[in-house]
Amino acid sequence: MLGQLNIYGKDKVEVAIELLRMFEPPEGYYLAFSGGKDSICIYYLAKMAGVSFTAHYNHTTVDPPELVRFVRSFPDVQINYPEKTMWQLIIENKVPPTRLMRYCCSALKERGGQGRIVVTGVRWAESANRRSKRHAVEFDVYGSKSKEANKRREIFLLSDNDEKRRMIENCQVQGKHIINPIINWTDAEVWEFIRTNNLPYCRLYDEGFKRLGCIGCPQKGKKGMLRDFVRWPKYKDAYLRTFERMLKSRNRDNTEWKTAEEVFNWWVNGA
Repeated sequence: MLGQLNIYGKDKVEVAIELLRMFEPPEGYYLAFSGGKDSICIYYLAKMAGVSFTAHYNHTTVDPPELVRFVRSFPDVQINYPEKTMWQLIIENKVPPTRLMRYCCSALKERGGQGRIVVTGVRWAESANRRSKRHAVEFDVYGSKSKEANKRREIFLLSDNDEKRRMIENCQVQGKHIINPIINWTDAEVWEFIRTNNLPYCRLYDEGFKRLGCIGCPQKGKKGMLRDFVRWPKYKDAYLRTFERMLKSRNRDNTEWKTAEEVFNWWVNGA
């Protein structure tokens, strides 16, 4: 039995499997697979549930090489490449992505699944501001005329993890219906499920990485970004080269930044 019982008095694995079986569409699910520990859980839960699905990994072009190799070990996971790389997006937007300006997420990570029922590994426990005020299962309130419902009409990224995420969602902006079967699982429960079932996982976790994702992602904070660049120094060099090209595209005389190093320091120190 996995961790604590949920609100239905059933084991969380059982509930997740029942949920996947209940909403299985005729064409099968679109399973958003990132290669992280949460993706491993939803991938194998879908296998255990016996539901039809296609797993999709959106390559961001700045993913850790170890993570990409791990994803490639799953022959049934389709790897999708973006129309534009991270380097092209930075030059095009004339500024690096920041915690508040996350243009890269929608362009690189949130592609695919339009018109499909998407299964994600979003969990409340991944949010620093999580609360337990929301129900484990809530149905769509988009389009409701109530004031309370209208307050909840927000645009979100599929990778966002906070107390506003639900087990069953409808994203009208992206044309997707979303199932989050492990939304109420804790970190300990995720690892218990992986180890109890002897499931594979990316070796970066054994090196101390708590969360995997784009190298240099501002969401990791200064400490996390610097750790990334120590671990993968060639990516720091790639960012610096890109910042230099970005400055040329901006016309260096019309910006407070004069060098790529100045951009990098501004970016890492809390942009």
